[in-house]
Amino acid sequence: MRITVVGGGVIGLLTAIECVRASRTATGAERVERVDLVDAARIPSPSATSNDRLRVVRALHRGNPALTLAAAGVHAGWMDVESVVGAHFYHPAGALTAMPAEELPAELALLIETGAKAWALSPEDLAAWYPRIRFPVGAGAVLEATAGAVLADHALVALARWLGRNPVVRLHPHRPAVEVTESGGAAVLRFGNGATLTADRLVLAAGPWSRELVPADVGADLTLYRQSVLSYRPAASLQEWTGVPAVLGLGPARDAWLMPAVPHSDAPVRLSAASACRPVAELTDRVTPDRWREHLVEVFSQLLDGFDPSAVTEATDGYYLAESHHGGPLLATYGAGTIWAYAACGGMSFKFAPLIARAIADHALGRPPRPTGLPSIDRPRQLAAVGEE
Repeated sequence: MRITVVGGGVIGLLTAIECVRASRTATGAERVERVDLVDAARIPSPSATSNDRLRVVRALHRGNPALTLAAAGVHAGWMDVESVVGAHFYHPAGALTAMPAEELPAELALLIETGAKAWALSPEDLAAWYPRIRFPVGAGAVLEATAGAVLADHALVALARWLGRNPVVRLHPHRPAVEVTESGGAAVLRFGNGATLTADRLVLAAGPWSRELVPADVGADLTLYRQSVLSYRPAASLQEWTGVPAVLGLGPARDAWLMPAVPHSDAPVRLSAASACRPVAELTDRVTPDRWREHLVEVFSQLLDGFDPSAVTEATDGYYLAESHHGGPLLATYGAGTIWAYAACGGMSFKFAPLIARAIADHALGRPPRPTGLPSIDRPRQLAAVGEE
């Protein structure tokens, strides 16, 4: 069996790895003989949604027991990825989720039920442990010790290097795809210069660019979002932020968050809020408009004691697709399972990436898929077909 994966971000890279791993155990007609990984840019893609400095990996999703239970396996998933590729990029610095103090017992009990190591912090604990952070009045927090941060750009490089060393894999950078079709029971990927690549199965995982390649009825259900993020590097006190957990649930709307400074890394503190995420019509540049930079500076001036606007070294924008009705990822298959499209990456794809990629590979290879706990992945949308050549 020959597999083509389109997309050099975290889902594409990990799906290709899972297909290679399957080639070691499959036999006969089911054996994966070749995996082609294609991207319009370099591999890993510098413009991929997942090609970021830091990404938080956590189980607790306040007010959403189903998602918390689904996320319980992400810690082990990332540890497994590190073991497979022989690199270290996951740092279990913990995650702190602020919430009204009366919600702490139920949220903590659910998290502990998943097997996570966690405990509750009172408003007094927060004031003593994290004096630089201004938590909402009366808020406590759940500290999830087994959560952490992934150095995302380091991870993508390690995944791409592992694939590049594998004899089953062919990397195809700088080859923009313009069309996905079926012909004679095979998947056909067409490039801008008219060349084609044919495979028994094709996985489309091109992040925000997937909308240009999926059928119109799928594309119509996808919303493109643009998110602004600040890089914060206070020269005199960056060390004070090293080892601080990721913090979520800040501000009056409890929608602001910070990602920590990771030990032995040059990654700065990252700051953003849901209020800096907005739907947009198309992909353009990644330069943060002044109004959104100023908005986030104002937000964190109220949330961090001694916040220094001059220590904001960078502001960048990223894009992601989400399913319009439920706001999460979307997996669709065409025809008789020849083409599988992870058509919406959602805002939470990175932390779930090891589980999602494993499930996509299972689906594409015709194996019983291992459940992720994400309904849109475990029950993918079935489409009749795509146009035959």
